[in-house]
Amino acid sequence: MMMTPLQKYLSATPAESVSPAFVSWLSALQLVAGEAPGVARAVVRELAAQRSHLKLIASENYCSHSVQAAMGNLLTDKYAEGYPAHRYYGGCENVDAIELRAAKEARELFGAEHAYVQPHSGADANLIAFWAILSARVEEPALSRLGTADLNRLSDAQWETLRQELGSQRLLGMDYYSGGHLTHGYRQNVSARMFRAATYAVDKESGLLDYDAIEKQALDFKPLILLAGYSAYPRAINFKRFRAIADKCGAVFMVDMSHFAGLVAGKVFVGEENPVAWADVVTTTTHKTLRGPRGALILCRSEFADAVNKGCPLVAGGPLPHVMAAKAVALKEARRPAYRAYARSVQRNARALAEACMREGLAVQTGGTDNHLLVLNVAQTHGLTGRQGESAMTQCGITLNRNSVPFDPNGAWWTSGLRIGTPALTTLGMGTAEMEEIAPLIRLVLDGTKPAPSEKGALSKSKIALDGAAQKVAQRRVSALLGRFTLYPELDLAFLKSSFLR
Repeated sequence: MMMTPLQKYLSATPAESVSPAFVSWLSALQLVAGEAPGVARAVVRELAAQRSHLKLIASENYCSHSVQAAMGNLLTDKYAEGYPAHRYYGGCENVDAIELRAAKEARELFGAEHAYVQPHSGADANLIAFWAILSARVEEPALSRLGTADLNRLSDAQWETLRQELGSQRLLGMDYYSGGHLTHGYRQNVSARMFRAATYAVDKESGLLDYDAIEKQALDFKPLILLAGYSAYPRAINFKRFRAIADKCGAVFMVDMSHFAGLVAGKVFVGEENPVAWADVVTTTTHKTLRGPRGALILCRSEFADAVNKGCPLVAGGPLPHVMAAKAVALKEARRPAYRAYARSVQRNARALAEACMREGLAVQTGGTDNHLLVLNVAQTHGLTGRQGESAMTQCGITLNRNSVPFDPNGAWWTSGLRIGTPALTTLGMGTAEMEEIAPLIRLVLDGTKPAPSEKGALSKSKIALDGAAQKVAQRRVSALLGRFTLYPELDLAFLKSSFLR
């Protein structure tokens, strides 16, 4: 009888050298391969790909094996619509315990009055938050005026009046091209279709937020929700100033801290830079700087707790108990002193990389960074679109994403910029010395990349001509760098390849 991969590993490895994490991985892949070999192969290839590429995507990280293990179990089988002690299904006692634990970890980590840990993604969290605010500030007052708390008791005419009122509210968020997120009022997103949305932009000269200009715009526009936060803005935000603006114009102050939540959790952003201390509602993903599973959560003041808890049936479907379990694990990890040291290193590395890039003659937006990311304008320095720069980097072993720059003439698809982040490389253990190595690598690749002609002869916005010699040098230097910082070193990639890629 043939030995399984797990049996082979255990028989060939001294007991004291057996890696529990590798046993877990191997056992899971063995089960998967028995039903879907192609899926198991893709998982192994992804590990190989991530070990061979510098991950500079600002929105990605590497979570712990404990977080991964929390997601791979029978909790995925449970329906648990509702919230703890208020479910629409029986048999949810253990899910209640997990959700309550995750919420407690979130409240204590961030100092929040209330935490809701069900959202599946940052976009889901923002939708739930939007509708919770609409419920608390528009629906509930309307029902009070009508003398009922039950929507089903409204006449058709009353319901239509309320529905129109809910659909005519105003949202003021950060412009997508200035670094805001799709869900902050971008016209291609539902957020701009459910609200009358307006956006504030950064200053054209400095690339920085102009709080006086935002205040004037908010007072003129009078939004129900004033939204702060970003996905590609490299500076810290003064949330105390935003709070004052919201109070002046009578808005609910909401912050999307999905990108920099880890810097808040790690006490890098404190005082005026800590959104939880100033906002009414805060949303965040859990998988970026927070280094948890893919998912999200909402923090809010007690005033909005009941409305937020009704994310299902308001917007979301049933929660994912296995992911909430993983969130509980990650949030506990983030409360440790080692995590605070990690968060400080993320910021320190980003600053070092930005400074090194500028010494290389690259165009760094705003002349530096305060957080975990920086944005390069490759159209300005190399005549490339962001898509061309992204493609060239990928071919040289550097994974990042193209990104718009403020007032971008190339639009949201081609873009003029590259967004670069340090969370994942910091998790690997890299420091400022490695950032000094990476900046010349980026310059080397960009210098070796030219726009290629399209089929019609004009220069393409996507095709490139990549210098082969530069590519080889870059790949060799990437490989040498990653050879010193191995992703999940306890996982025997050679063994996995021989077991599942035959």
